Amino acid sequence: MDLQNMNFFVSLALVFTSAAFTDNILLARFLGMCSCLAISKKVDTSIGLGGAVMFVTASTTAFNFLIYQYVLVPLGIEYLRLITFIVIIAAFTQLLEMIIERFSEKLYYALGIFLPLITVNCAILGIALFMLNKPYTFWQAFVFGAGGGFGWFLAITLIGGIREKIKESELPKGLEGPAITLIIIGIMSLAFVGFSGMIKI
Repeated sequence: MDLQNMNFFVSLALVFTSAAFTDNILLARFLGMCSCLAISKKVDTSIGLGGAVMFVTASTTAFNFLIYQYVLVPLGIEYLRLITFIVIIAAFTQLLEMIIERFSEKLYYALGIFLPLITVNCAILGIALFMLNKPYTFWQAFVFGAGGGFGWFLAITLIGGIREKIKESELPKGLEGPAITLIIIGIMSLAFVGFSGMIKI
């Protein structure tokens, strides 16, 4: 492998690491909190929704990059990026919903209303918009979306595992439900925010 190819793969690895850990969309940017609070009661549903979000995020970020760079910018209609991105995210979400319903009916009903609500998950749209503020190539944009989705997947899965364990313990009445979940997220956020600034891409 020559030096140019090595630099290319190193840059992709740094972009992925930055999006997943040092700039985690859920624990550092606090986007996608609504779905996280509602779904992270069990590990299996957390993994299911996290995987769905990761797929939609990686796919739509790459597609949005192409649409923005090769359609909106040449036509001078960059101001339509918000509505364009939302339409693309909605289309991919609908496709994913049909796939999950076809191959995993149990997961489909476990995710319930939050599966179609991936469309309005602000984490996905946020990653697509953050991508525009960075001088990324197509592959870097794709990896940025995949890393951002993986970061959200990792965060909700960890939160789901902790919440399952907490169910086995007795909590003070005032800490039951969303209260303890927000405390967990706050403590985890401190750990992830500690990585901020380590990698700048």
